[in-house]
Amino acid sequence: MATVHRWTGVEARALRLALRMSVRIFAAHLGVGVRTISKWEKLLSTTEPRQDTQAILDTALARADATVHLRFETNLSEAGRPGSGAARRVTITGPRAWEYESWTDDLDRTVVALSRQNFVFADDLLRRWLARFSPTELDDRGLYLYARSTALLGDLQRDQGAVIGPLSAQCSYSGARSVFSQLDIPRRVAQLDLSMAVVTEMSHHLGIAARQYENLAVDDRLSRRDRARARLWVGTALSKDGNHDYASRVMLAAIREFEDLGEPDDWSVAHQKLALAHRGAGDLASALHFIDIARTTGITDSPMQRVRLDTAHGHILLSDPATLDDGLEVLDNAAEVAAEHGLSHQRRSIESIRSTQTTRGGATGPRRQ
Repeated sequence: MATVHRWTGVEARALRLALRMSVRIFAAHLGVGVRTISKWEKLLSTTEPRQDTQAILDTALARADATVHLRFETNLSEAGRPGSGAARRVTITGPRAWEYESWTDDLDRTVVALSRQNFVFADDLLRRWLARFSPTELDDRGLYLYARSTALLGDLQRDQGAVIGPLSAQCSYSGARSVFSQLDIPRRVAQLDLSMAVVTEMSHHLGIAARQYENLAVDDRLSRRDRARARLWVGTALSKDGNHDYASRVMLAAIREFEDLGEPDDWSVAHQKLALAHRGAGDLASALHFIDIARTTGITDSPMQRVRLDTAHGHILLSDPATLDDGLEVLDNAAEVAAEHGLSHQRRSIESIRSTQTTRGGATGPRRQ
């Protein structure tokens, strides 16, 4: 927002125009005479209101809403006096009103871009704001947008497979969590805890991830949906660690929760995870049953989820010598989509599945997913 260090007729006129008031109404608004306003606008930068009137103008500007501030800043900019005293007397601290609005719009566009795995566009949207402002120059609204941007950057890095290190999801999530803690927004902090547990799982610390998920599944800071996701991911980590039976029971509880909540995408994803747990336990018939449910009920058009579904399906088919060739074909197609969209983590998973399963000749039994 704009702060005027010393008012002259220029700034006073810019404020009147920003408020969209006539000279008479503006005079009444400030509690001064009409002749005083007329004098300011005639003499402009060569006149300065008295000290008590300076304070009145400060109050009028401070009480104005964001749209008035935007028009005020625009009017001053259009006054076009580079290097003059008025330019030095007005200081813009942090984002301007229109920048807040543009930043918010760009974050909404980033969410859509990430859902479609358009990483280049999402990265451009985020970094244009993260590079523009330092957290030290932001007010609470700016800090909130900065933390949201950093958290979304973590999502982007995670989806691209940059899990740990200085330029990774782990680093971005930690930074965003710190800012949300500073702002005292417990729900956002808990969501970042959930995201960091996903990073822990992706880093193959399965036991630690399972315990983190268990704590978050009963954390009242999270929404009911996020708690159900945490419960599902408890099962995922347990299954990857070889505890398939208990993992299946936990996943079924999550599935019932998603059904109650009316969340079809989460419900479908949960069946995909459940299918992999049954594959790990060697029950290929149940695995095929649940993966078919996941493939026929998912309504998302996300390339990421399509690759995950096909990878799970191919993994199950690859586990049976009779469907080995079909499994390889499904995985080949999934790898092509992953390569097209820059899903490096998924590509590595596919290659790991192919090499492990083909080496074992498609034998069934518990395996890491």
